[in-house]
Amino acid sequence: MHDRGSDTIPPTRTAALERLNRFLPHAGRDYAARRNYDPGRNGHDAVSTLSPYIRARLVTEADVLEATLARHSAKSAEKFIQEVYWRTYWKGWLELRPAVWTQYKTALKGAFNNVQTQAGLRDRWEAACKGETDIDCFNTWAQELAETGYLHNHARMWFASIWIFTLRLPWELGADFFLRHLLDGDPASNTLSWRWVAGIQTPGKTYLARTSNISKYTEGRFAPKWQLAGEAPALSGPPKPDIMPLSDDDLPTSTARTGLILHDDDLSPGFILDAGIAPVATAVISTRSGLSPLSVADHVTAFAHSAAQDTANRFDARLGAVSHPAPTAVALASWAKDAGLDQIVTAYAPVGPTADILSRLTATEDTPPPRTVRRAYDSSAWPHATHGFFRFKDKIPQLLGDLRGVRAAE
Repeated sequence: MHDRGSDTIPPTRTAALERLNRFLPHAGRDYAARRNYDPGRNGHDAVSTLSPYIRARLVTEADVLEATLARHSAKSAEKFIQEVYWRTYWKGWLELRPAVWTQYKTALKGAFNNVQTQAGLRDRWEAACKGETDIDCFNTWAQELAETGYLHNHARMWFASIWIFTLRLPWELGADFFLRHLLDGDPASNTLSWRWVAGIQTPGKTYLARTSNISKYTEGRFAPKWQLAGEAPALSGPPKPDIMPLSDDDLPTSTARTGLILHDDDLSPGFILDAGIAPVATAVISTRSGLSPLSVADHVTAFAHSAAQDTANRFDARLGAVSHPAPTAVALASWAKDAGLDQIVTAYAPVGPTADILSRLTATEDTPPPRTVRRAYDSSAWPHATHGFFRFKDKIPQLLGDLRGVRAAE
């Protein structure tokens, strides 16, 4: 029987907090020493495996950082803290350059057109997706991902490198394969990580999967001798778009007849409700099916739906009349009209399908435009994602100070 994501990573906040508490004793030296080792399916004890929860914000980055700093010093947990901020950095980088997501979707459409018209490409793509290549380690990772919704970060890098440089498949098809199967599939982290491996994100800098590295960090489980590409020439890509300023918060008023849109990019609505917003109606939507033009894996959509339902159950008394409209601007406009809303409020949705829907809703006539509320954590960090991560990393002490200040003010 396949160990689907909901079996191994239950989609509830309670499960997320239990997982965080189990990991916390190991967030310091243990994590630094073992984080790059991939022991295989069901053996990921050296890493937190919190990413599916953080992706949906069943627990937030701030929750995780605060819990870590309550047990460790910033120095002793430095590597883990940096990994949390990698996700934040990728989010901010794409928020400042949203056109990169549009470029990816356009290129992906072209790649799928080629798959339909080039039999050789289609055969190689299908073999890679099914884990039916000549490379055992790659096949194992493809099957683990498709069956569990999770893959160790180091294995993701190896997989992407082999996909691009050994199998010579379009990187966009690989990024799409990940988004269709990962429980933590995220437009920013996923797209920009694949671009980095391919040599597009940091022009000319690629990641080459090596037999010696795979053998060391899988502790001898795999040693694909003579099977991997010996070089990784950087791919070309469109020039990076100019940085766009972050939008200002459109702060809601507490007296208007308000509806809340609860979406699966942020399933911790307490920061909105605690600001005095009392919705008379809440629309719960999941947009994971919009991550790909192909069908997204059942375990991905099921995880998101169940996580959203867990949130609706926990906040039930504060949400007003709860409904589950289709994740479209038309359905949300109809929901707003039926509820007689003067104001729609929602947590800020980063670049991706939820943001696309909210943008279309904003343009819908006779519907109050959504007022999006961005977390102080994001507003503090994202503007620093202007260059590479190492420049961003220098800001982490300041960002941790900002985090403590925000919580103290609350």
